Amino acid sequence: MTPTHRPVTHCLDGERGSATAELVLLTPLVVGLLLVIVAFGRFAQARSDVDEAARDAARAASIARNEISARTAAEQAAAATLQAGGVSCRTMTVDLDLTDFRPGGNVAAHIACVTDLADVSLLRLPGSKTFAATSVSVIDTYRATTS
Repeated sequence: MTPTHRPVTHCLDGERGSATAELVLLTPLVVGLLLVIVAFGRFAQARSDVDEAARDAARAASIARNEISARTAAEQAAAATLQAGGVSCRTMTVDLDLTDFRPGGNVAAHIACVTDLADVSLLRLPGSKTFAATSVSVIDTYRATTS
């Protein structure tokens, strides 16, 4: 008696097309996961850009000669930094602490940027997010200020 050999493919006939079905089911999940990762990266980048804007605003205010020009320079520096970073603020506020505005003193800049979630995340999410940062810059000790 010789044993009959069956082809191996006969056992796998019931699983034909299962890889395609798995791919169809998993692709939306993988794409969704990638979009969430990109959204978190864009949130981190926006936060970093607002931190940079606060630093630039404090530095611009610290080299100004008087309080009025310090406020103007800080607002312009913050707006330019956010625009260069691609952050579009629905509203942006620049608050300066100029109580120690003198040679050797400090200038603090607080930036708050309200941006739409759809602009930041690329997922067309409703709502908004406020990014805020504060930075302090030292005024040069050996310079004169004007009132």
